[in-house]
Amino acid sequence: MSSDADKRPLHHSEVAKHADKDSLWVIVNGNAYDLTEFAPEHPGGMGILLKYAGKDATEPIHPPGTLEQYLPKDKHLGPVDLSGLEIVAKEETQEEKDRKKRAEEKPPMDECLSLYDFEAVAKSVLPVGAWAYYSSGADDEITMRENRNAYQRIWFRPRILRDVTTIDFSSTILGHKTSLPIYITATALGKLGHPEGEKNLTWAAHEQGVIQMIPTLASCSFDEIVDAAKPGQVQFMQLYVNKDREITRKIVQHAEKRGIKGLFITVDAPQLGRREKDMRQKFADEGSNVQRTQGESVDKTQGAARAISSFIDPGLSWKDIPWFKSITKMPIILKGVQCWEDAVLAAEQGLAGVVLSNHGGRQLDFARSGIEILEEVMRELRKRDLLKNGFEVYIDGGVRRAGDVLKAIALGAKAVGIGHAYSAYGHEGVIKAIQILKDEMEMNMRLIGAPTIQDVTPEMIDTSGLSNRLVDGASDYLMRANYEPLAGVGNGLGAQPRLISKETKASL
Repeated sequence: MSSDADKRPLHHSEVAKHADKDSLWVIVNGNAYDLTEFAPEHPGGMGILLKYAGKDATEPIHPPGTLEQYLPKDKHLGPVDLSGLEIVAKEETQEEKDRKKRAEEKPPMDECLSLYDFEAVAKSVLPVGAWAYYSSGADDEITMRENRNAYQRIWFRPRILRDVTTIDFSSTILGHKTSLPIYITATALGKLGHPEGEKNLTWAAHEQGVIQMIPTLASCSFDEIVDAAKPGQVQFMQLYVNKDREITRKIVQHAEKRGIKGLFITVDAPQLGRREKDMRQKFADEGSNVQRTQGESVDKTQGAARAISSFIDPGLSWKDIPWFKSITKMPIILKGVQCWEDAVLAAEQGLAGVVLSNHGGRQLDFARSGIEILEEVMRELRKRDLLKNGFEVYIDGGVRRAGDVLKAIALGAKAVGIGHAYSAYGHEGVIKAIQILKDEMEMNMRLIGAPTIQDVTPEMIDTSGLSNRLVDGASDYLMRANYEPLAGVGNGLGAQPRLISKETKASL
């Protein structure tokens, strides 16, 4: 059988003849593919494929190698001769011109003193759709804000006159060394923020001695991210379970073969939440002319999150756990546990751990924060003696300071997950952000009287106010400065699409 390289290049005009659901070809990275049979099962839905049918469908967020992995070899049609193809450049909007100017004039990275600073710069320089996807929460975004507010209801009880000359904040996760008790958690569509996508995290994780979790919905391919790692570098994998269990089995076993050290199965997303900022940005794209002419139903409420996640199996249940244990020897962790009862079930089923998470407030609004759940989870696990076999508990969501990490450690978490930090400054920005956390960690541990992570105990924090939730209670200026209300509707912003004036910020 001849290879793709041996095939006579197709002319792009031939590909253009296959532009409907009955014969659907696309061009990706200079090669043509026959997606006719695959289109109905496409994770993003058939609509987006029809939009690019017969055309170049290479997208900046399209993971390289995806089609090669999932399409039969006979659907690989080979290279395409693109000579004479007229590329119509989109007229650059004023917003895009302004964004590029802001990117050119962004502050030097050394001026970023906290994770809030990176967030503020990213908001300024990212395209509107990218910021909307990264920053949006479910419904009224109460849970997204509560994730942050909950940490601010926990107070330290420092101990004094302890020798804190030397501070050691190193730890382990699933037995693997980490320079501090954090890991880089799975966050999708990295190339929306930076051309190198998730590889920024891979490089920085090695540089700073922390562990990266590879997301299912990464912009870079899984193998590309693994190949970017250094010898001996530890990586975990986050898994959205496909309705087709054979696909899931192949993904899991391939990850294990490539040396992945932990499988984090997401269990809080049988359906993706309504993230309205994200959904608004997708309105025009979903209503394409191709979809209308092909008679496909156009759901204009779907944002990027839902567009990339329709393959996720809503039927995933506890009865699937034995099957996962049968197909891999990797330790299995459930990501998205939200009450002590489910944490106990996970431990009783012999899993390696759980991540207490509400998906960054992006799923169910009014779901409790991971830090609040942590206290009851540890109490119930200890009551049943379920920690003796090394069962570990992690949390994510709302972490902005090393003090937040220490509060979680004091309550019993083994480590804390953090997300995007590279949109404005690439992998150097990730390195800088982790270094900021290390600097904060050293200071805070010294001030609370804990020379090592093992010395950070429950007695060092006061959680008496933790469950006293108030929706939008005391103002958090740094977070509100990055919160984006609906533009032009009763907020005095007129038609401004993004930026909030200094006067408006002062009034928030």
